Amino acid sequence: MSAGPGLESLVDQTISVITNDGRNIVGVLKGFDQATNIILDESHERVYSTKEGVQQLVLGLYIIRGDNISVVGELDEDLDSNLDLKSLRAHPLKPVIH
Repeated sequence: MSAGPGLESLVDQTISVITNDGRNIVGVLKGFDQATNIILDESHERVYSTKEGVQQLVLGLYIIRGDNISVVGELDEDLDSNLDLKSLRAHPLKPVIH
């Protein structure tokens, strides 16, 4: 695996990906390629709402095309495990406009 600036250090780590259409997908980075297509394992999508808590939709093994990725970040698992997602309210993210 080559390319993808900084992604090498995130392999086998839990990451959060924000896609261009505003989705938030969390999972373990298993691989990537020169086009920054990424493979996540044990992944789920977090769906935010102002009316109810965060829903987590199980995706499992998941591939995200590099041209659909807006932001990739390492997830602090200790901090994340202390969040009460059922009581968290937030507006869904809007699509990224380039």
